[in-house]
Amino acid sequence: MKALNNSSKVLFMSTFPPTTCGIATYTTDTMQSIQRKFGKSFVCEELEIVKNHKPGFSYYFKPEEKPEYIRIAEEINRDSEVKLIHIQHEFGLFGGDYGSYLFEFLKRTIKPVVMTFHTVLPRPNPELKSVVQKLVEYSHQIFVMTQQSIKILVSDYNIPKEKLALIEHGTHMVAWKSPEEVKEKYGLQGRLVLSTFGLLGAGKSIETALYALPEIIEQHPDVLYLIIGKTHPGNIKNNKDDYRKFLKSLVDQLELSAYVKFYDSYLELNQLLEFLQATDVYLFTSKDPNQAVSGTFSYAMSCACPIIATINPHTMEILNHELGILIEIGNHKQLAEAAIKLLSDKKLREFMAVQAYTKTSSSVWDNIAIKHARVYQDVLDKNEPLKFSRPKIKLDHLKRLTTEKGIIQFSKISTPDPASGYTLDDNARALIVMLMHYKIFRNSESLKYIDLYLSFIEGCQTKTGNFVNYIDNHNKVHIKNDYVNLEDSNARAIWALGQVVSEAHNLPPEYIKRAKICMDKARTWIPGVLSPRSIAFTIKGLYLYLENFEEDEFKNTIEDLAQNLISRYDLNREKDWEWFEEYLTYANSILPEAMLLAFLTTGKKVYKKTSLESFDFLLSKMYKNGEFRLISNKGWHQKHTKPEKYGEQPIDVAYTIQTLDLFYQHFKNPTYKIKMEKAFNWFLGDNHLNRIVYNPVTGGCGDGLEKENVNLNQGAESTVCYLMARLTMESYPETSISRPLPGNSLKTIRRRVKKTSRPEFR
Repeated sequence: MKALNNSSKVLFMSTFPPTTCGIATYTTDTMQSIQRKFGKSFVCEELEIVKNHKPGFSYYFKPEEKPEYIRIAEEINRDSEVKLIHIQHEFGLFGGDYGSYLFEFLKRTIKPVVMTFHTVLPRPNPELKSVVQKLVEYSHQIFVMTQQSIKILVSDYNIPKEKLALIEHGTHMVAWKSPEEVKEKYGLQGRLVLSTFGLLGAGKSIETALYALPEIIEQHPDVLYLIIGKTHPGNIKNNKDDYRKFLKSLVDQLELSAYVKFYDSYLELNQLLEFLQATDVYLFTSKDPNQAVSGTFSYAMSCACPIIATINPHTMEILNHELGILIEIGNHKQLAEAAIKLLSDKKLREFMAVQAYTKTSSSVWDNIAIKHARVYQDVLDKNEPLKFSRPKIKLDHLKRLTTEKGIIQFSKISTPDPASGYTLDDNARALIVMLMHYKIFRNSESLKYIDLYLSFIEGCQTKTGNFVNYIDNHNKVHIKNDYVNLEDSNARAIWALGQVVSEAHNLPPEYIKRAKICMDKARTWIPGVLSPRSIAFTIKGLYLYLENFEEDEFKNTIEDLAQNLISRYDLNREKDWEWFEEYLTYANSILPEAMLLAFLTTGKKVYKKTSLESFDFLLSKMYKNGEFRLISNKGWHQKHTKPEKYGEQPIDVAYTIQTLDLFYQHFKNPTYKIKMEKAFNWFLGDNHLNRIVYNPVTGGCGDGLEKENVNLNQGAESTVCYLMARLTMESYPETSISRPLPGNSLKTIRRRVKKTSRPEFR
C-alpha cells in the first residue's frame, strides 16, 4: 500500500478529446472534477490510448501493437510520482480478442489499478467471462454505473460484490430554470420543444421520433423537435454522412421541415445545457437493448427534462413513472402517444422536471469526484485525509434572494419564493455576512446591502424597542408574530447591531449611528431575556458593541446574563453531561462562545472554565471516529438518551465554525483549526452522504442534509450561513491547515485538461 505524498499522481488510461467518443468526454469530465475538488490530494494526468501520437501527452500507447503495452507499463513503473492507474475500460479500445492485449500491461505494472467498466454484457460466452474475471483480479476496485451492471457481474461472471463500486454517470450542475425562462434566448418561445442530442448514428434511431411527429403535430401544432449533435466520425465514410442524409430526406418526405431543426455542430457545454433546459420533453430513442449507460440520458435528466425513452438496462433502472415514460424500441406509435400525453399536461411535466432534477442531484460531477476520491484514498492510504478545495466566495444567490425590501425567506430550489416573505432572523444574519464581506474585501457594493439589511432591522423595531420577526411579501407585519416566540430573533438582531457598531472604524458613521439608536431603544428589554440562546446572542451583540464603545451598563448586563447561564449550567451539569440544558438542540455552540466572551469582558475565570468544559462536551458529540456530525433536528439530543441521527442544518455548521474561530484566536490550540476545516468540508461533501450541500453554480446552499438526500431548496438561512462559514475560513489559508504542496499541484498537468470538454456522447 502506497502513502499519499502531498498530491498523488493518478494516470487515467483512456481516449481524450479531440478524439470524438463518449468515453473521451466522460474521462475528461471525471479528471476535471477530481482535480477541481481534490487538487491538493490528486494530480490527474492522461495516459492516452491513441493510434497516432499527438504532442502534449506524457504517456501514450498504440492499442493495436502488443509490445506497446509492455513499453508503457515499464515506463510508468519508473515514474515514482505515479501512485495509481485508473483505466476506462471498453472492449473495443484495446487490441486482441475482447481487448486481451491489456493483460500485457496489467501483468507488468507495479502500480495499483482501478477500472471503470463502460460496457457490461449479460450472458457472456466462456472466453468473455474469463477476460472479465481476469480484469477484476488485476484491479483493486471496479467502478460501474448502474445496479444492473453489478447484478450481471455478480450473477453472470461470479465477481465478488465487494470488488464492485457503483458510481453513476456524472452530470453537470445547472441552476434550476423552467423551460420558459430559457426559450426566449434561443427564439423558441411559443413552441413546445422536443429534443435529442449526442453523436448521430443509426443506433440513435432518430427516425422513430420523426415517424411519430405527424401524429404529435395533429394535437400540438406548436411542437418543435431539435436534433442536436454532429454525426459520429465512425459513421462518415468517404466523406458521406448517409445517416444524416437519410434523416433529412425523411423530414422532407413527412413534410416536417417547419417542425424539425438540426444542429450539426459542436455546441459549447453551457449552450448545450441551456438547450436541454429549454426542452419540454427529451426523447431517448436508442435501439441498443443492452446499453448499460448513456451520458445523454443522464444529462437530460440533470437539466430537469421529462423523458420518453426506449427500454434498455439503464433506462429501466432509472426511469419510473415520476420521471418519464418507457417505450419499446422502434415503436413510434408508443412514442407519439407518450409525447401527446406529456405535452398535454403541463403540471405533469413540471412534476417530472422536479423529480428528475432531484434524482440526478446525487450524480453531479462534484459528488462523482468525492466517490472516486474515497476509493483512491482507500487504495493508497486510508489514514491520509482528503484535502477539499474551497470554492470562491460567491454572493450570487444572496443577491438573487434580495429585493428592495430585504432578503426573501425561502427558495424553491434556486428560485426565490416571494410569497414566503421576510424575517428579521434572515436579514440580521445577512447583515452580519455583508459586514464580514466588506471588512475583508472593501467592496463598495457591499455597503448597499449593509444599508438595506440594516433598514429592515430598523423597520422591524417597535415603539417599545423590541422587534417583530415576520414580514409578508406586501411589507405587512405577519400574524405569526402574535403566537411565535420571538426572543431568539430579537437577540439575533442585537448580535447584528453589535456587529455594525464593532465596525465603527470601517463603516460610514451614519450606519454606526443608526445601529446605536436601535440598541438604545432595546435597552429596556435586553436584561430580561430568558432563553439560553437568546442570552448568548445578546452577550455576543453587547460584546461586539463594547469593542468600540465603553459602557458600564452593557458590561453589567453581560455579567448578569452570563451568571444566568452559569446557574443553568450548574443545575444541569452531571457526569458525562456538561451542558446548560437537558438537551442539545440548534445553534448549541453559541452558548460556550458567549461564556468565553463573558470571560473576555469581565475576566472572571469561572466563565472561561465553563466555556472550555461545555465546548469540549459539545465537540465530543459532533466529532466522532473521524467524522463530523451535527445534532439532529429530529428530536434533538436529550440527556441520557441515544442521540438521533440525520436532519443536519447549515446554521449549526456556521455557528460551530465561528465558535471554533474565537476559541482558536484566544487559546491558539491547533485542534480548533483542524476542526474548523473538517466542519467546513461538511458543505463540500465530507458528510455521511458524501454529497455537496453548497451549490457552486448558484452560490446557494441546500437547506439541510437528511438521511438519504440533500434538501435542494436554497433558502436565505442556509445560504447566508454557508457564506458566514466561508468568510470565516477566509482568515485561514488552506495551506495553513493542510501541509504545503508543490507549486503547481493545484493545476492539471496539461492545459487541455482544464478546458471544458465538448459534449460528445454515446
